[in-house]
Amino acid sequence: MPKVLYEKRGEIAYITLNRPDKRNAIDTETDELLFRAWSAFRDDPDVRLAILTGAGDQAFCAGADLSSHVDGWLEGGPGLGRSLLDRGFAGGITRGLHRTGKPIIAALNGWVIGGGIELALACDIRVAAEDIQFGFYHMRHGMHFADGGIVRLVNTCGVGIAMELELMGEPITAARAAEVHLVNRVVPRAQLMSTVEDMAAKILRNPRVAVESAKETILEVVGRPLDDQLRLECLYGYSTMGNPEIVDRKDAFLERRDGSR
Repeated sequence: MPKVLYEKRGEIAYITLNRPDKRNAIDTETDELLFRAWSAFRDDPDVRLAILTGAGDQAFCAGADLSSHVDGWLEGGPGLGRSLLDRGFAGGITRGLHRTGKPIIAALNGWVIGGGIELALACDIRVAAEDIQFGFYHMRHGMHFADGGIVRLVNTCGVGIAMELELMGEPITAARAAEVHLVNRVVPRAQLMSTVEDMAAKILRNPRVAVESAKETILEVVGRPLDDQLRLECLYGYSTMGNPEIVDRKDAFLERRDGSR
């Protein structure tokens, strides 16, 4: 079986890490397969949204498979970071392919460890089964996040929480993850995929132009001064107003045909 499964169902691409015996850790082959999957998702005009999960019930992703990565990191020397600037972890979705305009939802069905947290953070929405945990154990191995984990922790959870989680190197429960906004929702394991698919359906009912522009706007304004944020929001938001679909949606609303009231 391939280490990454890619399946299209209607307008949704299902991407599954498929190494349950290795807690879905990402080795170099898996990294390459993920790059192909993310590229296919980005380039397919018939697909609007991706759902990412892990095979099995033990782990969403245990991060990098150290048996295939560490030697390369040690041999990379001082220029290692510079050589990796154009393509981050997990097939480049953490850096390089991170500006894909289509929404990505992570269905976190098991332990999320190390680089698996970076992968989850690179998704736009995260839904966790209530019995999972997040393991920041990479700090105990002498490493800190280098593929977007720190940046996205700060942007998502704030400086204080990022300091706590990254410096202590302790696991946290799904409930704690929700408390600090690391995940959007926590649900019983049996309801995980139905919850994620319901969220996907509600996104897909909205016009594609508006959805992708909203995602792009959010990513653009993060961390910028207020005046820059307001300017970018205006430019992006009003650029969608020429979409002819707006007229149809307006008429449906006024004629009470859209089910919104």
